[in-house]
Amino acid sequence: MVTDSMTKEQTFAYTHPLYLGPSNTPGIVLIPTKFTGSENYGLWSRTMKVALLGKRKLGSVNGTCTKKNCNSELHEQWETCNVIVLSWLMNTVSTELLSGISYATNAHLVLEVLRKRFDKVNRIRIFQLHRAINTLSQGTDSVSTYFMKLKSLWNEYDAMVPTPNSKDCGSYVAIKVVAVS
Repeated sequence: MVTDSMTKEQTFAYTHPLYLGPSNTPGIVLIPTKFTGSENYGLWSRTMKVALLGKRKLGSVNGTCTKKNCNSELHEQWETCNVIVLSWLMNTVSTELLSGISYATNAHLVLEVLRKRFDKVNRIRIFQLHRAINTLSQGTDSVSTYFMKLKSLWNEYDAMVPTPNSKDCGSYVAIKVVAVS
């Protein structure tokens, strides 16, 4: 016999973080970039966060949508969303790194572990970017092609080099003003 509680389904607005649409399946690959380690962590992390934001699932990995923040009747739906986000993460990780996260049960913790392990300031890459920006020339490229190459280099550089906070920036400006005066 089917009871009312068995037939009652939870429905969510598409803007709800626990909403799962028809395209939110475990087998899809959200981004074309395979995560291979420290050398591409910045690019992978950024593109994955953008994709998750587009799917309204960023809260699953940044800690804002946690199981303990959900009512008990939503725990099963939270588990389902969490597992789907975990599968999306696993679908974009190289085979060598997959074994380190394949038994994980929380998407947020997986991203935190990967961040702590692989989000290292890569001084060699920063130097290479700095040199590439300084030596890039238009050559036979069109202006738009040259600009896109330069913009791409600057975007990667900006993602790798932390921006100083306003207190540091204010101190720097004050020192520069005093030095110029």
